[in-house]
Amino acid sequence: MLQTTIHKTVRCTGVGLHSGKQVEMTLRPASEGTGVLFSVRNGSGSSFISPKPNLVVETGLATTLGVGQDTVATVEHLLAAIRGMGIDNIHIEIEGKELPIMDGSAAPFVYLLKQAGIRELNKPRKVLSFKKPVNFEQDGKYIKARPYNGLRIDYTIDFAHPLIGRQRMVLEVTPGTFAGEVAKARTFGFLKEVDYLHANGLALGGSLDNAVVLDDYGLLNSEGLRFKDEFVRHKLLDFVGDMAIMGQTLQGHFEVYASGHAMNNEFLRYIDANRDLYLEELVLEARKGNEVREESPLEAMDAIPGVA
Repeated sequence: MLQTTIHKTVRCTGVGLHSGKQVEMTLRPASEGTGVLFSVRNGSGSSFISPKPNLVVETGLATTLGVGQDTVATVEHLLAAIRGMGIDNIHIEIEGKELPIMDGSAAPFVYLLKQAGIRELNKPRKVLSFKKPVNFEQDGKYIKARPYNGLRIDYTIDFAHPLIGRQRMVLEVTPGTFAGEVAKARTFGFLKEVDYLHANGLALGGSLDNAVVLDDYGLLNSEGLRFKDEFVRHKLLDFVGDMAIMGQTLQGHFEVYASGHAMNNEFLRYIDANRDLYLEELVLEARKGNEVREESPLEAMDAIPGVA
């Protein structure tokens, strides 16, 4: 299987979750072996940040990457779209210190990637695969991973809220399933938390236009939910994006219970620090016989529901 990039440059603007200001993002094709590269414009030019577990500097409201004084926030939804759609190499230019929150989901980014198109490059795709199972647990929450030829996620959440409760989703992540099953799921929060954040000058761009907001009993968004279990779908989406911060495609079967951005990053730091024990690099080739066939991003982009 060959590495991929986008076919042409595309741009978008939107509100930043943190600042509430307009931010501009440009996606450009990148050559083999580039991976995901952020270019953050500042007063003296641009700084470059390639996602790595130890470059995550904040996980409070979203996942933030940083090198020195330069940071880029709210990266997880775009990274989820890039990983979910099977794109290996891409250059992301940011005017501002955060990505636009858009509608709080990854669907606008999937749409943008579809507009850009996907093309294959001339080198084979390399992935990180688990050599043995790993169990990462904290305070009753856990991330369990084991060897698997692909990306399969079994995600469970449990919230003491009448509209959420305990929800579980199991998904074989391919370009088609990502776009159709989780990309549209929006981030969510609770009214009392939103009021506190706004009162303290945080999440200034957050609104009912880009988040599902709940009070103690129900939903404040007049349009309702996009899925009955939109909450667990979004948590799975976040997990895909946070795992992309490994810097190289990570494949495996993941069983996750009640994790969030902070724990996702701590898990990545743990397996990154213990690569020799848990991980091996593989070169993907065409699968044969009765092995599960990985869906090609080039095939899937022609039939993505809801993003035409």
